[in-house]
Amino acid sequence: MFALSSLQRRRLLTLMISFHIAVIAASNYLVQLPFTIFGLHTTWGAFSFPFIFLATDLTVRFFGKGPARAIVLRVMFPALLVSYVVSVVFPQGGYAGLPALGEWNLFVARIALASFMAYLLGQLLDVQVFDRLRRLSLWWVAPALSTVFGNLADTLAFFAIAFHNGPDPFMAQHWPEIASVDYAIKLVISLLFFLPLYGILLRWFSRRLMLLTEERGHSRQSGNAPELP
Repeated sequence: MFALSSLQRRRLLTLMISFHIAVIAASNYLVQLPFTIFGLHTTWGAFSFPFIFLATDLTVRFFGKGPARAIVLRVMFPALLVSYVVSVVFPQGGYAGLPALGEWNLFVARIALASFMAYLLGQLLDVQVFDRLRRLSLWWVAPALSTVFGNLADTLAFFAIAFHNGPDPFMAQHWPEIASVDYAIKLVISLLFFLPLYGILLRWFSRRLMLLTEERGHSRQSGNAPELP
């Protein structure tokens, strides 16, 4: 779609990979912090994780299905490690310190593994659905439907693996309710806030990359190629 240099392409992909790892680590920490809204149980992780689908859909839009899948595969293991470290050092809103890493935490490890499997399933489904729909004339159909199905797969897989018959009595009892509310919150945030944000970013990146493409065309004549800032 856009004539980017190899350096520009690497920078954008590196930015997306770093962003994914940061959101996954933050979400795995925030999912340990439940709260009640309108009498229903949920976690703070519901407000952070939709950022991943925003980044993934933009990647598919600009680079195609292959690079988006590459991001998912590159992110899995670093995100698993970072999530475990963050969750052990900062358990349930507290601070245990670096010595806590010397003891194996089965509960946190289970959350990290659940995040690993859910992320893989949810993001690959998101990429597949988005790639099939992204050529439609209505730009919002692809991100909307991919978010609906991707979030559903991710949420169910994560909560079932992490908390079903787990060591945390509260989460083991309430995870179906928490998962349902979590999914509803993700959809509301994604469709009401991130979908318009996706449209804004899509237009901004389109203009930005189009300018870079035009600049490269002019620079070929002068022998200089611009770099993405």
